[in-house]
Amino acid sequence: MKLLTVKYRLFDPRLAPRRTKLMVPGWGGEPQPRRDGSLEQAWHCMPFVESAQYGIELFYPYDNELHVTRRDGKVVLEGDFGDAPDTGLQWPPFRSFGDAYYTYQLLLDLMVEPEVAVRTEPHPRYYTSFEDDVPLAVPALLRTSWWPMISFVVFKAPPEGRTHVFRPGEPFMQLVMLPASPDFTLVEMNEDDAAERELRSRRIHASRETLGADSRWLSSSDTVFDATYRRLLRAAIAKSRQSSD
Repeated sequence: MKLLTVKYRLFDPRLAPRRTKLMVPGWGGEPQPRRDGSLEQAWHCMPFVESAQYGIELFYPYDNELHVTRRDGKVVLEGDFGDAPDTGLQWPPFRSFGDAYYTYQLLLDLMVEPEVAVRTEPHPRYYTSFEDDVPLAVPALLRTSWWPMISFVVFKAPPEGRTHVFRPGEPFMQLVMLPASPDFTLVEMNEDDAAERELRSRRIHASRETLGADSRWLSSSDTVFDATYRRLLRAAIAKSRQSSD
């Protein structure tokens, strides 16, 4: 695939869009080594690591925290945004949206090619937070190649008794670039494909005793880990790069 260029137009530089980074220590987990007795961390899982770093993260651009709760079935937004700026923009930038959602006026314009769309998603730290306080962005597909307008994004409010918090300088959502149209067909594998996949899976399983032997470790919850997937991933990436050169 050709290199994708995403052009952006910022109305608030503190949104600071960048390729999402997995923070360790931080929301990605603690720097516990892969060895016996360690507690499993999000960064130990390569499928999560790749997914978490797949998009663009945005940072909360305001000086004061925003707390979002639900009381008596209604969304409650608590935060001091000061006086409205003389720009004509929606103020405050957050508003309730029905009884279970709220919106944010995202001061960002992204330009992509016509065959690409931009999808809003929760920031990956939503899935690693023990406090359950991370804002929950609702997925939405934006065809920004022909839509240059300032968009509002939708968030789902937490259930009663919980509070989602937007903190200054903290990532609060992620944007992912995808094909604009889901052009695929879902079919069941034929016997040859299924047999080839089964043979490959058995070979990988059998090779774990050698391929992952020197990286095998037992977590504090008695879960066995090794580097089989991580090493095969590196080999697959290297092979892909060689074939494209």
